Amino acid sequence: MAAERIAKLISEHPFPARPLLPLLRRILQPPLLSSSLLDALLLRLLGAHANGLKALELFRFSLRHLPPSPTSFHTTLHALARMRAFSESWELLHHARDRCPSLLTPKALVVLLSKLAKSQSFDETMRSFEDLEKIWMNAGKEFGVHEFNALLRALCSLKRMAEARAVFRKLCTRCSPNVRTMNILLLGFKDSGNVMAMDLFYHEMVMRGFEPNVASYNIRMDAYCKKGRFSDALEVLEEMKRKHCVPTLETFTTLIHGAGVVRNAVRAREMFDEMLERGLSPDIATYNALLSSFLRCRDLNSAMELMCKMEEKGIGLDDVSYYTMFCALKRFGEVEKVYKLHGKMVERNFVPKMRTVVMLMKFFCEDRRPDLGLELWEYMVDKGFCPHGHALDLLVIGLCCKGKVVEAYKCFKQLTERGRCPSERSFRVLEGFLVRRKEMEKIEELCEMMKGLQSLVPQSC
Repeated sequence: MAAERIAKLISEHPFPARPLLPLLRRILQPPLLSSSLLDALLLRLLGAHANGLKALELFRFSLRHLPPSPTSFHTTLHALARMRAFSESWELLHHARDRCPSLLTPKALVVLLSKLAKSQSFDETMRSFEDLEKIWMNAGKEFGVHEFNALLRALCSLKRMAEARAVFRKLCTRCSPNVRTMNILLLGFKDSGNVMAMDLFYHEMVMRGFEPNVASYNIRMDAYCKKGRFSDALEVLEEMKRKHCVPTLETFTTLIHGAGVVRNAVRAREMFDEMLERGLSPDIATYNALLSSFLRCRDLNSAMELMCKMEEKGIGLDDVSYYTMFCALKRFGEVEKVYKLHGKMVERNFVPKMRTVVMLMKFFCEDRRPDLGLELWEYMVDKGFCPHGHALDLLVIGLCCKGKVVEAYKCFKQLTERGRCPSERSFRVLEGFLVRRKEMEKIEELCEMMKGLQSLVPQSC
């Protein structure tokens, strides 16, 4: 596949130590370069945790040949904001303001604000929001309820609900909140674990004339399910039926998961069957909810049978499926089955997400099998992915403690060569072992690479 091969070349390129532009000119000349290929490349680089500045270089290069698409713009902005390259993020927005205002969307706001709010105080975040409003207004774009909703989403995702309420009060004085506004706040209260505050806010909104939709009911159900209040979630289902609000696939997925939380696999199956009777076709999220329910009830056989059924039906397994099963097998002490499932995952050429990579790396190193951690690292690198900085921390410690300092040094160097700055922790561990081996040349090389990267790239996160 062209996108996979090209993304791997870009990911492996030692940028910013060497310029990326000559490579892009060589491998991405028209007619090969298209909007669909660009979107696929940027999404793959984002998923691979590649240096966000590479995404920016690729996006800039594409502007010489293609009009920018919303997907390519949002993905580039996401890659920059994730690595806290905020000055480059603002430059990208200014470019959109001057050249292509249609790219300035609420999604772009959510992408940037969610990262800004994570590293800023509330006052600083509000000043950034005001600066963004100026950019939108100068581009001739409206700035209303959808943009305020983006700010609410950013604050709610960080569970800063007092600040979100303050923004909500300000919103009410400027424009009318919509159903999405209410659901964003309900979701924020749910994710913060404050079910009482969620209930109070919900009833306050109903008193104000707010008409809940199916998403509102689903959020409330999920909040009750996560707290083990499955009977309350079922009452919400009955309330939906009385209001002639038709339950969706997400509704039943939530209830199946909730039945698992209270260790009731029978009820989970009943909810699954009721969903089928209503003519709803389960997706992978629904199967994962049922899988989780079986595992919470320690019914490993049913869980394994379900995984086989998912593959037989062509639904397949995703990262949630693997992560859920790996965690359960670890909890049950089924060490050999963890190894077996990991082997099957690799045989299927499945590329896990970073959460699963870090979990497996920790498991292998704690089980004194850093050699398997090294195999996982090499597998990810071979697929064009740059593993998470925490995965490197675990692997460096595991390898060094087993005397495999050369292998640890190689992995550390691979990360820096791809333009990612490792953590100070893994550097100090590796430095200590290299000092014992009196390999001063390697220490000097690593120090130079770290200095060069730290001036350009934040530490891997």
